[in-house]
Amino acid sequence: YAVQLSDVLAEMTATTRVGVHRYTFSKGTTPHLRLDVTSALGDKHAERGVVKILPDAKEIEGSCREFGSFSGRYKGLDAFFVARFSKPFASYATWTGESISPNTDSASGDSVGVDCSFAIDDSNVVEVRVGISYVSIANARANLDAEAGSRSFDEIAAEAQKAWDERLSAIHVTGGTEEQQRVFYTSLYRSMQMPTTFSDTNGEYRGFDFATHKAEGFTYYTDFSLWDTFRTVHPLYNLIARKEQRDMMVSLVEMGKAGGGALPRWPSGTGYTNCMFGTPADIAVTDAYLKGIREFDIETAYAMMRQVALVGVPLGCEFGGRNKLQEYRQYGYCPSDIMNKAVSATLEYGYADYALMLLARELGHEDDAKTFETHVGFYKNLWNPDTQFFQPKDSQGNWFAEFRPLALSYTDFDNKYTDDYVEGSPMQWRWAVPFDAEGLVSLFSSREYFVSELDTFFAKARKKKGYWHPGSYYWHGNEPALFTVYLFNAAGRPDLTQKWVRWLLDTRYGDDYVGLDGNNDAGTLSAWYVFSALGFYPIAGSTRYELGAPLFERAEVKIGDRTLTIKAENFAAENIYVQRVTLNGTPLDRTHFTHDEIANGGELVFEMGASPKV
Repeated sequence: YAVQLSDVLAEMTATTRVGVHRYTFSKGTTPHLRLDVTSALGDKHAERGVVKILPDAKEIEGSCREFGSFSGRYKGLDAFFVARFSKPFASYATWTGESISPNTDSASGDSVGVDCSFAIDDSNVVEVRVGISYVSIANARANLDAEAGSRSFDEIAAEAQKAWDERLSAIHVTGGTEEQQRVFYTSLYRSMQMPTTFSDTNGEYRGFDFATHKAEGFTYYTDFSLWDTFRTVHPLYNLIARKEQRDMMVSLVEMGKAGGGALPRWPSGTGYTNCMFGTPADIAVTDAYLKGIREFDIETAYAMMRQVALVGVPLGCEFGGRNKLQEYRQYGYCPSDIMNKAVSATLEYGYADYALMLLARELGHEDDAKTFETHVGFYKNLWNPDTQFFQPKDSQGNWFAEFRPLALSYTDFDNKYTDDYVEGSPMQWRWAVPFDAEGLVSLFSSREYFVSELDTFFAKARKKKGYWHPGSYYWHGNEPALFTVYLFNAAGRPDLTQKWVRWLLDTRYGDDYVGLDGNNDAGTLSAWYVFSALGFYPIAGSTRYELGAPLFERAEVKIGDRTLTIKAENFAAENIYVQRVTLNGTPLDRTHFTHDEIANGGELVFEMGASPKV
């Protein structure tokens, strides 16, 4: 990364745990840098800042406790650093609050930093290597030595480039336009930026109990945007980043063990943030295990998931769990007079229970599987056959009196009509049953009506991406409706899935400054593009993939040491409709396949045409 400021060219590159800076100052100007140890974004803050200058080592070391939008939800996150400079300091000072202390080599407080300058020379270049740790200053220095050492900025930048080249080579596509290829690889890149490596080079990390642990044989990760990423990102990792996915599953289990007995939801740093709702880790863990990622403690994971889903969060654990769990089990839905988010919670709890049903069967827990199977159908209890929508219902079984299907939570500021729906409208949550698409279709008055309403749902969507108002119909900027376009398959109209998927690929992504339709949420929208451009899409928490239509003439996907090759025969820009599909030479007479059918690689061939297959 580089940016030209008025008198300074600032360049940056990185290793996994070290940031590497190069500042080129204008000729004749004094190189001058300020390091604000307790800086924070927006209205957030940092406390307990400590900084120390080590002139002989040309280093600055320090720490602070950060209280960000997520770390502020628990006890704060301790961060440690060592910054090593390429030149000796010509002068330095520290500050505490508004007080500046020249020639002072240490400071502490809630607002501290360092001001330093360097001698003018012919190059006027100052390089800085900053090792980061969330355990100790000693570990930050060890990370710095291990990953940056004495290598030059250019060498480290070249290694970073090589590392990303290797990552992006997990999928190789040919055909399509240059813009489509740019968007595809940008999407693949964006899908691999989270979760975050949290363990140091010696394996140490801070756990949810705030104690120092050591990751033996795995990398410990944090920053799991699970309510978002279980849908697309983690299923993508189950194909192209299986080692990393295994380490992520181990990390989630370790979080649960250290945190008091529950797998987290949006864990960040050293604590439960409880962002969003439900238990999305149930789906992410099940998805990984069913797709052959087995080298983690699945029985411990299952025991924690079962506890939260059937009994409740263990005493003393700070996980938010499933709000009103016992009422959900008692009534067969979440009653709206007892809790908010009731409709969305019923649908999402059911999705998680579907995944747990499959996992329980795989592990041989048949009684549990039968219990979860009962829960899977709870979503039907909130279907109003008169309005043909999922609606809030009270504990007496009465529908709430006033219902507005197009009310949108983002503009319904008093939550008068959308208190029971999360980040969307009743219209957008109408389709949120990816785990039982056929069952959803059967709730509508007819299959034809389902298709007509779903088609209208897309036809009335906003025409431009990134619009300030998402609208009440389909919105590609958030998670609840991402799977919706593949529901046409369940209604016998795969041609409409193919039509609208191509429309979304063409209109909701770009290589301009408005590249996405909304918040990427840790790569979720980007991974949607990757899957859909390949021609299939996961039902997360299961082994099933729904067929769409490929965007490229050929794609090669590395699954471990095997390769899945995807071909589009009769490829042309106007040929967006699938005429015929074969998998490993066998014709597919269905609009889906399973992970087992591609786990060892193979060949998926689409025959394309300009008109829907009749």
